[in-house]
Amino acid sequence: MKKLCVVLIMGVLILSLTACATKIENPVIRLSTTTSVNDSGLMAYLQPVFEKDTGYTLEITSAGTGAAIEKGRTGDADVLLVHAKASEEEFINEGFGEVRVPFMYNYFVIVGPEGDPAGVKSSTTAAEAFKKIADASATFVSRGDDSGTHKAELKIWKSLELEPTGQSWYVSVGDSMGKTLTVGNEMQGYVFTDKATFLAHENTLSLLLEETEDMKNTYTMIAITPQRFADTNFAGAQAFIEWMTSEKAADLIAKFGLEQYGEQLFFILATK
Repeated sequence: MKKLCVVLIMGVLILSLTACATKIENPVIRLSTTTSVNDSGLMAYLQPVFEKDTGYTLEITSAGTGAAIEKGRTGDADVLLVHAKASEEEFINEGFGEVRVPFMYNYFVIVGPEGDPAGVKSSTTAAEAFKKIADASATFVSRGDDSGTHKAELKIWKSLELEPTGQSWYVSVGDSMGKTLTVGNEMQGYVFTDKATFLAHENTLSLLLEETEDMKNTYTMIAITPQRFADTNFAGAQAFIEWMTSEKAADLIAKFGLEQYGEQLFFILATK
């Protein structure tokens, strides 16, 4: 009996030591992300599973990619989930993060009035569609907020050597994708948007062009380096990135949208 008690006590001690060893020092991860993964419902779908699997708690703030990255610059985020490569690389080069982790993508789409006065639907690329909209002086409603979506839109205009700002047909909202879709719906104009947010947003606009190569939209994660902010939750950021690039997360992301919309909305980048 005495020997059994010693064994039981030793077992309890081992379990206690193991629990201490795996205890999370800072359980809260501040995630600064773009509106598309939040407004589409993707993060709300993934968050409870991540928290259950890891023991961490996510505090999520969402804004356009420019504003989301700025939270990393001010030390108000532990990890970023954004989609604007040039801005991400600039952020890394400034010493705020150590590595970019591209991991998934979706597609931007062009939506507009059912009658499609500019003939966007027959286009083969977003650039061709934008040219038709400009030539027709058809109403185009832009986010105009320095978000990843806005930056992608501006890149297309630049490829055409067109400057839409100041044109009577070009409307800049300076707000979220949801607000931009609302304004686009009210004005019955064309909108460049991510597909997930469009499907999640009630409006009468029609999906006119999708899945062209110049509308592919890649998402990246960046852990804020402790070399810049000593109190950043770097361990939590790494745990988030590790989980988001796991097979379990990949499977969940692949299933998102299937039940509600009948199609996959986000896709995992192929790894070499």
